[in-house]
Amino acid sequence: MRHLFPAVILSLAVSFANAQEIFLRHAAEGVVLDTLATLVLRFNDEQKGRARVVLQAVDGVEDKRSLPHLALLDTEDSVRFFDTRPRFKPLHDVMREGGEPFDATRFLPRMAEAVDDLTGRVQGLPMALSVPVLFYNKEAFLKAGLDPEAPPKTWGDVQRMADRLLDAGVGCPLTTSGFAWVHLENVSSQHGEPMLAGNGSQVVLNGMVHVKHVALLASWHKSAYFHYFGPGREGDARFLAGKCAMLTGGSSLHADLPRPPRFSVGVAALPYHDDVYGARPADVLPDGPALWVLPGKKKEEYRVAARFVGFLMRPEIQRTWVRTTGLLPMTKVAFDAMKQAAGSGVAPLVLAALERRLSAPLLKDARTKPGFGRNKVREILGEEIEFVWGNTKPAKEALDTAMARVSGVMAVHAAAGRQDAWR
Repeated sequence: MRHLFPAVILSLAVSFANAQEIFLRHAAEGVVLDTLATLVLRFNDEQKGRARVVLQAVDGVEDKRSLPHLALLDTEDSVRFFDTRPRFKPLHDVMREGGEPFDATRFLPRMAEAVDDLTGRVQGLPMALSVPVLFYNKEAFLKAGLDPEAPPKTWGDVQRMADRLLDAGVGCPLTTSGFAWVHLENVSSQHGEPMLAGNGSQVVLNGMVHVKHVALLASWHKSAYFHYFGPGREGDARFLAGKCAMLTGGSSLHADLPRPPRFSVGVAALPYHDDVYGARPADVLPDGPALWVLPGKKKEEYRVAARFVGFLMRPEIQRTWVRTTGLLPMTKVAFDAMKQAAGSGVAPLVLAALERRLSAPLLKDARTKPGFGRNKVREILGEEIEFVWGNTKPAKEALDTAMARVSGVMAVHAAAGRQDAWR
């Protein structure tokens, strides 16, 4: 018997040496990373030495231009992940070539829309998306004499509560993360303004409702109601540290809350303008990291990637993922699991509205698509909006300039034959 263990170890070593490895690059932390690592281990065990997925934290990668097989990322973070902006291999092609079943109709419509192409074909796996919500510090609300169980529903409510918070000594009543996504793209969606025009060839984020909203935020910025720390996720850290009482940002932040929390956190629906005719406050746009497949790999490696995606789409795996991470479910089965999860922190009314929204039919020209176009639009908006906070451009001029710049970039790509510039 004493010779058995070395033989087993040698057998395992040979098995792993012959395993087909694929690498998954990510920036996950906390409970999301723990859950991802657990699922990867489970998948690898099922492969019985034939293949395995290896997690690769982006901050530990020395040569980022050496592309992995898979990446869990928001495409806006492509340069951070790869030092470049690579094009991705469409997921529907990977699954077909890998011989794995792939029924895109299983996705909730709005989840598929966030990662599909101009023809509706799914390009990545929408496994880490979130919707914009309002987080608020219940203890700060109490300090200001506000009801911690009655968060603001409209932007008018936000202004009144910000005034109370400022009077109570809260230095930063409101901040945001993902400015372009939350305060321009979702303002479009909530108030029935198509984001695209000209059969999808033109981006329109400078309409009356956009100018009205940014002008309101500019007035709040001058009054110290609203504090802007950057176009990305900079506001998250300020809120988590208790320095800002309210935050508009992605619902996935709930998974990053300290355990135990420093303060009691409330989660409410994203506010809207109730004086805009036809407003649909629940019409928000999911966005965030998805699982993308990188190009230039071997057929056998893509087969492993396809098997891994199939594994992640299993109902029991989806239930585990959404219950532990709080990220948006991809399918109806996973959404049911989210509703049943104890301690999700999201009000039942918000969950009900979210389910209706994710299940709603797709709308033409509702949003830009993943990749260069969405990234470039947000980058330009982030640059122009800085002039608003610096009082060197009014809201309309900044947004008009941003859209003119976007149109110029689009024209250059169209002239070069890049018909997919907004993908």
